Amino acid sequence: MNQIVLASGSEIRRRLLEQARLSVLAVPARIDEETVRDAMLAEGAAPRDIADALAEAKAHKVAQRHPGALVLGCDQVLDLGGDILAKPATPEDAADQLRRLSGQRHMLLSAAVLYEDGRPVWRHVGVVRLHMHRLSPDFVAEYVDRNWDSVRHAVGAYKLEEEGVRLFSRVEGDYFNVLGLPLLELLSYLTLRGTLRL
Repeated sequence: MNQIVLASGSEIRRRLLEQARLSVLAVPARIDEETVRDAMLAEGAAPRDIADALAEAKAHKVAQRHPGALVLGCDQVLDLGGDILAKPATPEDAADQLRRLSGQRHMLLSAAVLYEDGRPVWRHVGVVRLHMHRLSPDFVAEYVDRNWDSVRHAVGAYKLEEEGVRLFSRVEGDYFNVLGLPLLELLSYLTLRGTLRL
């Protein structure tokens, strides 16, 4: 199959694609995510639409430099009752996010947009609902202290593939969406269009 250009520096997304036996070239997209997110929030955009727009902006930017390539843009948004949480900037911010999520249900929206020849040809937003245990202040402090180097790269300050799995009582949805990529839907599309063969 043709190579997929992943418009992201995400190690886990690259690894998921490679484990599915896809040829991947990772080219991080340099966009101002905070400005896009804030502008859309000011216009009253839904979290789902924000995730989709950010994924498309990344794919579009990289597709301009790779004409003819299949370019995949991805983004993940955490929706807590309509409030969007971004990656924590500091350990204090991580602890604050976990205190807000403690005992609550929130959603992870994992958007992916595939570009070909400079235009979008496929898009999907996967939704996962996560129920977090009520966390004690001491546990939050110790958890952030132990895991800061890793969770600073994750919305909500947790990773389910690591110690973060202990924070949850229930997860409803596709695990790949938790990791930030609607992988099954992407592979199904690539198979239907004949890019992948079974």
